Amino acid sequence: MMSAETLRLEQFQYELPDERIARFPLAQRDQSKLLVYRSGQITHSRFINLPDELPDGSFLVFNDTKVIPARLIFTRSTGAVIELFLLNPLPLDRPITLAMQDTGSVVWQCMVGNRKRWKPTETLHTTLPSEAGDILLEATWEDYEQSAVRLSWRSPSGTESFAKVIHLAGQIPLPPYLKRAVVDADRDTYQTVYSRQEGAVAAPTAGLHFTEAVFDELARRGFEHDYLTLHVGAGTFQPIKTDDVRQHHMHTEQVVYTLSNLRRLLDHHDRILPVGTTSMRALESLYWMGVKLLRQEPEPFRLDQHYAYQLPPDEQPTVPESLRAVQHYLEQSGQTSVVAHTGIYITPGYTFRLCKGIITNFHQPGSTLILLIAALIGEKWREVYREALDGDYRFLSYGDSSLLIP
Repeated sequence: MMSAETLRLEQFQYELPDERIARFPLAQRDQSKLLVYRSGQITHSRFINLPDELPDGSFLVFNDTKVIPARLIFTRSTGAVIELFLLNPLPLDRPITLAMQDTGSVVWQCMVGNRKRWKPTETLHTTLPSEAGDILLEATWEDYEQSAVRLSWRSPSGTESFAKVIHLAGQIPLPPYLKRAVVDADRDTYQTVYSRQEGAVAAPTAGLHFTEAVFDELARRGFEHDYLTLHVGAGTFQPIKTDDVRQHHMHTEQVVYTLSNLRRLLDHHDRILPVGTTSMRALESLYWMGVKLLRQEPEPFRLDQHYAYQLPPDEQPTVPESLRAVQHYLEQSGQTSVVAHTGIYITPGYTFRLCKGIITNFHQPGSTLILLIAALIGEKWREVYREALDGDYRFLSYGDSSLLIP
């Protein structure tokens, strides 16, 4: 295993030829290749055959977040183009799915392209044709220093939600490493077939391979599953720039847990298999939030990147104890769900609590996602990636898949 004392960025690099990056998805989602790593052994299959490869009794957990058209383009009277990349609604504790239903006006934190050209007192505007009549969309600075932008819209009906407005105005934010323009098909292909809760700016791409045929076969074989919601943020693409990877500042994402999630996870706590790194982050975070509740610590549903490494093993409760603490909190407070924020940073040396493996794509060199894979299967991650490169696998968001069971 890797020493937690020597986590250098160079340890998590590998050579990824540009031609191995999948620029477009396969015509049939479930025909992607599937590399299976189980207890040190590697085999190869197709994703359609995933039910054949799963450990008996596996309980799959999916992230049902839906990617929003988060890129908004405005043109100033001078011709200068200003691009707004929606990051999260303000205030930060507000559920993103609720913010998507706002009418008339919203405030979002944004990354602003060509920022210097947009004066603090200037209003940007664009007209959006719709069946009910034109919608006038305006953008003004709410807080220049905090990159907070107020978006306001007017229309004949006055009832359009923010979700509808950005579906008319926005573009799907493809990962920057695809290095291509968005095409109409991306609105469908860059969504999972089970996406429901709007709010992500990047897809939980491990789920892109699932089709109704795969779900039908999983059900026929008796594999159960559940959905939770982690809204994937732009920080997922943030490269590590520190030589010591532990000094990287991990991004925070909003995640929603329901009482139903807690009950089902408790029923299957020793067989949980996340679909994707976002599901894994959400599940592992849930354990530590339960720990914070048991220890009566402040802000139990806000997890920073260091917390999971601070508590001695003999002071860590069991998984059922932790999950029951969150369940009890929801039942006692009369809530059916809770909005949480996690910045969990899973690196080699981390001890997994809920997750027994992962279904995931092949990730960028030197990324936080490679660190997560290395935390799960140790140095074997290099053998897995070498095998995938030698086997002509397609990499990154629209690429092929893997099932990794330590």
